[in-house]
Amino acid sequence: MKKVQVCCIIDDDPIFIYGTKRIIEKVDFCNKIIVYNNGQEAIDGIYELIKTKEQLPDVILLDINMPVMDGWEFLVEFKKLQNLFSKKIHIYIASSSVDPRDIERVKNYKEVSDYILKPITPDDLGKIISATTV
Repeated sequence: MKKVQVCCIIDDDPIFIYGTKRIIEKVDFCNKIIVYNNGQEAIDGIYELIKTKEQLPDVILLDINMPVMDGWEFLVEFKKLQNLFSKKIHIYIASSSVDPRDIERVKNYKEVSDYILKPITPDDLGKIISATTV
């Protein structure tokens, strides 16, 4: 199976992070996992990766509802960083929200590849691998 080099989880729920990391490791989804607990931490971290020319994530699993900076605010700030690198980063909204407005809102962001309902399953990761050219 193909594999992602770097996967980034942006979520404030330690239980979701723990479970997702376990599934990622079980199916050998990626070589490295980066975790940020909110959108601001993630923007700062990604900016630092760009500055130090370290490897950027191939895939981001992004929660919508977080303190400090939520997923929507992250997407706005992420757009501003995109002119600093050329790599295609695949962003997947990973949310427990079944609110049709959230699902519809995702369509406004060309940076978002898909919307995945939590919890993340091995099947979800397989679909990401199939859709991602790394």
